[in-house]
Amino acid sequence: MNGVSLVLEGGGMRAVYTAGVLEALMKNEVEIPHVIGVSAGACNGSSYVSKQIERNRKVNIDYIDRPEYLSFKNLVKTKSIFGWDFIFNTLPNELEPFDFDTFKDSPQTFTIVTTKLDTGKPYYFDKHLPKEDLLTVLKASSSIPLLAPPVIYKDDVFFDGGVADPIPINRSIEEGHQKHVIVLTQNKGYQKTPMKFTRFAKWQFRNNPAFLQTMLTRYQRYNQTLKRIEEMEASGEAYVIRPKMPVRVSRLEKNKERLAALYNEGVEDMQSEMNKFEQWLAK
Repeated sequence: MNGVSLVLEGGGMRAVYTAGVLEALMKNEVEIPHVIGVSAGACNGSSYVSKQIERNRKVNIDYIDRPEYLSFKNLVKTKSIFGWDFIFNTLPNELEPFDFDTFKDSPQTFTIVTTKLDTGKPYYFDKHLPKEDLLTVLKASSSIPLLAPPVIYKDDVFFDGGVADPIPINRSIEEGHQKHVIVLTQNKGYQKTPMKFTRFAKWQFRNNPAFLQTMLTRYQRYNQTLKRIEEMEASGEAYVIRPKMPVRVSRLEKNKERLAALYNEGVEDMQSEMNKFEQWLAK
């Protein structure tokens, strides 16, 4: 399986679909050599590399109704709709411990996508980070502009990787991989539209013109990337897993039943394609 990369889109709570896909891969003992993820995709991907079956389901669904996880009250109190201390401290260190040792010792490589505030360009981290730094970088990759503050790491300032590189297939190619397993969180035919709240964004990032421009043009890069992915899928370079129907789960979804249904859809979609998928891997 040398030269194969697993590319994970973000999408906030829609990425429970990805969590389901990864669950099926783990249960079938499919270990893809390289993983690159954005935002929630990176968070889910980390548990795939640490080989913790069902951890993503627990982290993304079981605790979602707790106000310290996700609430507008958090936004008022801490300027982040997500409870960063709960998600990147309490959960991985206490409630659902992350297996840092297995993650570190895994032969799989792992890339986390962030966006730098000063340049508006993507910045990539590999997995060779100290324990606390790994959690900080995952938080940076997940910090959605306007809904969360930026994350400062080693004197640089970062936001959600999905701003600059929402589906990091180009980076995966640049890293030298020949085949790409791509997990998307929207159905085929989906096209991103220009962002809302542009007036607020222009005011909020008035001193960061490069980053603002990256935000405003994100939808164009996203749709261009989808076009390239379709071409790669047609040529056999990529194997794409995505929801078959339009996703009714929002980026900030808190309804456990909807989240569980989308998670199960991911498990079932991957499981149903396992024979076909393994044949593609073997080519």
